[in-house]
Amino acid sequence: MIGQEIIDRFKALLGPKGVITDPDDVAPWLTDWRGRFHGNAVAILQPISAEEVAATITLAGELGVPLVPQGGNTSMVGGATPPPDGSALILSLRRMNRIRALSADDNLAVCEAGVILATLHDAADAAERRFPLSLGAKGSATIGGLISTNAGGTQVLRHGTMRALVEGLEAVLPDGSVFHGLDALKKDNRGYDIKQLLIGAEGTLGIITAASLRLVPAIAARAVGWVGVRSPADALALLRLAEARLGDSVEAFEIIADDGLGHVLSHIPGARCPIETRTPWHVLIEVDHADLSDPGPAERLEQALAEALEDGLAMDAAIAANEAQAAAFWRIRESLSEAERAQGPALQYDISVPIARMPAFMIDAAAAAERSFPGTTASSFGHLGDGNVHFHVRAPKGTVDGPAWIAAEGQVINAFVHDAVVAAGGSISAEHGIGEMKRAELGRLASPARLHALRAIKAALDPQGLMNPGKLIPRPDEG
Repeated sequence: MIGQEIIDRFKALLGPKGVITDPDDVAPWLTDWRGRFHGNAVAILQPISAEEVAATITLAGELGVPLVPQGGNTSMVGGATPPPDGSALILSLRRMNRIRALSADDNLAVCEAGVILATLHDAADAAERRFPLSLGAKGSATIGGLISTNAGGTQVLRHGTMRALVEGLEAVLPDGSVFHGLDALKKDNRGYDIKQLLIGAEGTLGIITAASLRLVPAIAARAVGWVGVRSPADALALLRLAEARLGDSVEAFEIIADDGLGHVLSHIPGARCPIETRTPWHVLIEVDHADLSDPGPAERLEQALAEALEDGLAMDAAIAANEAQAAAFWRIRESLSEAERAQGPALQYDISVPIARMPAFMIDAAAAAERSFPGTTASSFGHLGDGNVHFHVRAPKGTVDGPAWIAAEGQVINAFVHDAVVAAGGSISAEHGIGEMKRAELGRLASPARLHALRAIKAALDPQGLMNPGKLIPRPDEG
């Protein structure tokens, strides 16, 4: 455990508001969002500027104190939870929550790491622009955390992951030096791209303090449709038809198994199926326009869906008549994880496969899991346009002790699912990161070249191993 003399050094550096030591105030930040990882820390450090972050990291290096960076603590893989032995301090970026600049002319926003995603959405909207990344935790997830995990969300099909939306970064490296890279340069060939190295590094190579983020024009009109299809293969064919008829105005294309829809309908009050026919699979599609061109998105989407119905790719379809209906369609998609959790204990996987292989994977992997683990049920939903599958294996009905089932069966089911992903040419982490939960599996499955590069970069930039220990980088005994 870290002694009082060390805490006093940080208090002298950061002032009374910069260090939280009350156990009741610290406690909510010691457990991950899913409640699977629990740590200990005697204090939370709260610097308010890049200079204070640099001074904090420099002092931590002098004292040999590990730091665990946190934003909104919404990690799905235990990526922001301190170790259980109390050997680290939490470094919170939540006080660094200013939007330093927002320019509609430049289509850029410069945000500090602690800015909440929803706050950026509101600020961009006021300037008739938008930041085209959204996810369920937008009310608590912070910009620094989203960059550190290379977050995805529902708009990757059109706009890419966080990696594609970051134009510049400010960060503090493990030696306490500040990387000043906020300038949004279109051409910059000064060697290794430090910005891209830090994106997705999960705080293991330094602390992101601010970012220049790409904005796009505000949506002038949108159309949201719900389509019933027979199979994921038909859904993919529908996506290709939509892209051919609607071009790059296709903003989102989500696929949902009917049992997932059923869970939402039974769990979320007021939820109803948008179409009259209950089909084996469902597609949620959004088409956006930044101008009020004629024909508008609703008319163009209607024409594309009419063609899909005529060709047999769609079994039934509906287009939201107004914004309230559009929001209701999206509420179903955004409630899937909550509704799935309500069904009982489950192992949940955020994985990706090549888009062409995603339809077969969704069918075959679920059937194979149910055969291999009798009594379980498996299903999936995901972002069909980018190959991201959210794959769930639920415990047999009647399982009361979920943690005990996960402890007994989790490792072998994890290996089964991840082996299937690798066999399909995919990744065991699509948009949630590696964190602590997937670290050993990364070590087991990654190529020697990837593991060597990860470890070599970590050792070069953080030789003391003080940046987010135990996350992302597999230990030597893990591959």
